[in-house]
Amino acid sequence: MTKTYKHYHFDHVGSFLRPQALKEARLAYSEGQLPLSDFKKIQESEIKRLVKEEVNVGLKAVTDGEFNRSWWHLDFLWGLNGVGTYEQEDSYKFHGAKTRTTNIELTGKVAFNPEHPFFADFNYLKCLLPEGVEPKVTIPSPSLIPNRDGRSDRWPEFYGSWEEFLDDLAQAYHETLLHFYELGARYIQLDDTTWAYLIARLLDDPENHEKYVKMCEDIVYLVNKLLKDLPEDLRVSTHICRGNFKSTYLFEGSYEPVAKYLGQLNYDTFFLEYDDARSGSFAPLAEIWNQRKDVLLVLGLFTSKHPELEKYEDIKARLDEALESIPLENLALSTQCGFASTEEGNDLTEEEEWAKLAHIKKIVDKIWK
Repeated sequence: MTKTYKHYHFDHVGSFLRPQALKEARLAYSEGQLPLSDFKKIQESEIKRLVKEEVNVGLKAVTDGEFNRSWWHLDFLWGLNGVGTYEQEDSYKFHGAKTRTTNIELTGKVAFNPEHPFFADFNYLKCLLPEGVEPKVTIPSPSLIPNRDGRSDRWPEFYGSWEEFLDDLAQAYHETLLHFYELGARYIQLDDTTWAYLIARLLDDPENHEKYVKMCEDIVYLVNKLLKDLPEDLRVSTHICRGNFKSTYLFEGSYEPVAKYLGQLNYDTFFLEYDDARSGSFAPLAEIWNQRKDVLLVLGLFTSKHPELEKYEDIKARLDEALESIPLENLALSTQCGFASTEEGNDLTEEEEWAKLAHIKKIVDKIWK
């Protein structure tokens, strides 16, 4: 199959720090102190300002910063038919912080929602872009539902088999991606924390090894089924996230335990976290890339968790190490994650956020002359 989309050596995962005005407006709206129409005006104004900054820093694929959502994943998932929201007993325990307790559960058969609010969000983003810049859609991977945090516990109420559930989930996503394509999207990213979860479990829970191997196999089946027969000029990437909340993280460990499964996924681009020692070595890169000439690996050698600017010499040395496994043309650079996976955001300022991206762009231009 011939791919007809563009690769960018300077890219970004997707989320940006929420401006204070937007945070205050969302809080006021949630408390019934601000009408929806006024909240949307503030939201759209901040997205318009954000897009200008993204374009100015040199990004050729820009997002709405995820300003239309509170969470990086839940807002999208509960917009699917057959998925509802509830408050769980406990929250996610990051290294140094705890999240809110909101979660999702199955309420029926999972299906595509043609009225999903993210479609309107995309149309607004698209109308803001100058020529030569494309919109990038970021949504969570469907792998966040099966066997994760109780989200799929109710599947026997609605399905005769586990495979039937996975097939419906894949179809819902396939139709969602096709509808984004019909609206003009040519670059869609599925963000995924499940692989980092599985790395931790495969390393630390040998008694349940077969259970986690089955989860890996199910994700490969699910993702490849939803990606099958999509248009050739639609680029679909994934971000293998280790958790990103108030500059803390959730998981750690080398990609080695899941590299062979990542190498089977039919994504066009993989965003990989490599901003510190907890990500392990570059040894798994070759297996993840799997000699696929059209596949790009975006190395997150820069951190979005802290404002300090990485030294060019250090980045170049690490990139040279990666080149032992992957050709330069199949590599790109970014931060390891976005700047605000939830509306709380990481511990740096908007000015520091843009300085970080400008720094990456400068280094990319120096390497890919």
